[in-house]
Amino acid sequence: MPCTGRCLCGAVELELKDTPMTTGACHCSMCRKWSGGVFMGLHVKPGEATIKGEGNITAYTSSEWAERCFCKTCGTNLFYRVTADGPMNGELHIGLGVLDNSNGIIMTEEIFIDEKPDSYAFAGETRKMTGAEVFAMFTPPE
Repeated sequence: MPCTGRCLCGAVELELKDTPMTTGACHCSMCRKWSGGVFMGLHVKPGEATIKGEGNITAYTSSEWAERCFCKTCGTNLFYRVTADGPMNGELHIGLGVLDNSNGIIMTEEIFIDEKPDSYAFAGETRKMTGAEVFAMFTPPE
């Protein structure tokens, strides 16, 4: 069943091929600055999302491996896109808050756990990965 989302002003609309079942939290310093807190994201493989209003999206190259995309009208942080060569190239990490309905989606992982500030913690069991473990996922196979 498709899942929909949009930015605050509605200039950008997203439709995911399937409703996601899980989300993850990123604690890296870039995501915290970009989102104003922890970033809750959905992994979406290339071709599994349709974007309407792409002309309203601005991209900022935030690292050698990704760009962060937001609505140029209202400023809503929409997703970051993996630009690095390798197994995750083209993957989107869509902000959970962009979805029209996120009920039933559970948090299963936390990444960059080694950068998480002491000021907050999540309840429940999650898979936890350090920054080094995350970067290893972006490395193309030899």
